[in-house]
Amino acid sequence: MSGGTAAEVLALLERRGQTLAVAESLTGGLVAAELTAVNGASRSFRGSVTAYATELKRELLGVDGGLLAERGAVDAEVARQMARGVRRALGADWGVATTGVAGPTPQDGQPVGTVHVAVAGPSGATASAALRLEGDRAGIRGDTVRAAVKLLFSELIATTRAQDTEQHSGI
Repeated sequence: MSGGTAAEVLALLERRGQTLAVAESLTGGLVAAELTAVNGASRSFRGSVTAYATELKRELLGVDGGLLAERGAVDAEVARQMARGVRRALGADWGVATTGVAGPTPQDGQPVGTVHVAVAGPSGATASAALRLEGDRAGIRGDTVRAAVKLLFSELIATTRAQDTEQHSGI
């Protein structure tokens, strides 16, 4: 596999019999659109929540209100909580989240291009990536979609390798 397209992610999920849900802020549904553009996506993709407004991150995804008040929505821990929250809300094995500033102006004291993507898996563990992207609004949003899909792909591969190691080491 080349490294993380939506088709590769969905193929891995389908082989494992696992499902995916997405929580989006700055991408406004673009991650879900990327996934659902793949034929057969419905076999693994459960759905998405576009929580563009900060209060929806709290109300729909369970992001801690104190964290949002203290740090704002553009934060790594907010992204991790969004990923865990969408997993729970939509009953999926995996959750992916995006939050950040696509521009044209800064938000929550963060400059344009500040982005956080996160993945939450079945074990409850989360992974996140902080990005500093350049370009216009459309470019930042597109780069965020690709980063979110690649992070999920990496986590799926890592958990596959961990499971293979356990199975072959006699654990």
